[in-house]
Order: sequence, then C-alpha cells, then structure tokens
Amino acid sequence: MKKIFGIIGDPIEHSLSPVMHNAAFEKIGLDAVYLAFRVPVAKVGDAINGAKSLGIAGLNVTIPLKEEALSFVDVEEVAKKIGAINTIDFRSGTQVGYNTDGLGSLRVLEETVGKLKGKKVLILGAGGAAKAISFYLDAEGAEVTLANRTKERATQLVSNLRNANSISLGAELKDCIADSDILINTTSVGMYPNVDAALVTADLMLPELVVFDIVYNPMETKLLREAKKAGVKRIIDGVMMLVYQGTASFRIWTNREPPIKVMEKAVRAALSREW
Repeated sequence: MKKIFGIIGDPIEHSLSPVMHNAAFEKIGLDAVYLAFRVPVAKVGDAINGAKSLGIAGLNVTIPLKEEALSFVDVEEVAKKIGAINTIDFRSGTQVGYNTDGLGSLRVLEETVGKLKGKKVLILGAGGAAKAISFYLDAEGAEVTLANRTKERATQLVSNLRNANSISLGAELKDCIADSDILINTTSVGMYPNVDAALVTADLMLPELVVFDIVYNPMETKLLREAKKAGVKRIIDGVMMLVYQGTASFRIWTNREPPIKVMEKAVRAALSREW
C-alpha cells in the first residue's frame, strides 16, 4: 500500500518539498507520494488529527503553523525547548512532533563559515524558523540578536537563550548589521510571489558580512540581490537548508539514508524552470 506524506501551510503553492521528497522516494524505490495541503492556522489541529485518522505516515509543517501545531502533537524534547515543530511522525500510532529546521540551518552555516562560536549573528524574524535557528546557534556559542517588527516577541524568544538580545526592525538595525558577522532572514519577506521585497538593502551591508536567506523560492531573493550589489562575498540561498531539514525529516519517517544530491538537484531544477 502506497505511503502518503505531505506538507501543511498557508500559503503552500510555493513549496518545493513535494518535488524534493518525491524525487527521493523514486530514487530509493519507496512506494510513497508526498503532497501539499493548504491549511489555515485555525484548522491546524483538525488537519493533524485528520491526517492521523487517514493513515498519513508523516507531515512537514511550514509557515505560519510551526508554533500552533505544537499543541496537537507529542513533542520531542528538542522541539519542546525550541517551541516550534516542522515535522510530524505518525508511525507509532500517535503524532510526534520534531524540529529539523535548526539542524538544516546549522549544517549550511558550518559548511560556509566553519565554527560558529563567537560569531555575531543577526536574525530577522521571531517565528518558528527563527526559534529553531537561534536555539542551535546559541548552543554553538554564537552571539545571537533577533530583530522583529514587534520587539516584545523577539525579547520573549531570546529570554530562553544563553547569549542573545533583541531589537526592533527600526533605527537599531543599521548599527546592528554593521556589527554582525552573519545576517539571516527567517521571515517570508521576499518569498514568491512578493519577490521584490527585502528587509535589508545594499547600503546597510558590508562585503565581509555573510548573508543567508532561508527563503528558497525564488532561489535568488531580493535580499540576496541586494547583498550582491553591496559586494558581499559569501551569500547563501535557502535551497540547502530546505534539503538538509528535509533529509532529517526523511530519516525520521523512513529510517533510511536520503539521497541528498538527488533532492538538491530536484529542487534546483524546479526553481530553474520557474525562473
């Protein structure tokens, strides 16, 4: 019997998780399919309970459901500390929530920057992805600053970290960027179809800054274009974070080693066709 996996979020039409996971299933010969389901925040509990009832094997959870979904699953310890999930496993007969976002971002950053201890990292946003990424960076010894439109939300998030502070997306941002080693956008700003939006422009960036946008559709966001304009040498698109968090979910669901290169190739090929 074919296994069904999927992703829930709102919006969801931009997601390339189906492309990535279906390519992986085909490569390893697993009789499975991965689908996308649009689910509004108010219906996330119904969606998770319904997926369990229908025999769906696993779900990914994306914007804006990562925190809300926490209330409807048995939460794995790390995800509980983070306060957000992006993966649900139904195989045990219950719904268990995990967070693989932080692992994905950490691997990408370590491949680009190396050791993160002592690095000053400015994170734009204070949602589920920001929670996961800041948790892992803090654990690695980075100095984390969260910038959010609502400073109170960012302040609440950093209160659970060892070496972090918060600012608003306002006058403080310019000085904070100048003092940072790494800038990470964890918001949906710049995501398809709003591809001409960015929270930071070229005039605020220095060439030594590392700029990482977790948005992957489009592959080159407005933020990354601004970084190029500023002469930034190390620019990271969101594709490999998508792939690495996806491979972690894949292992949870299947207990098999994912074909990472196949998954990356599928995503980049789909993005090239779209753009």
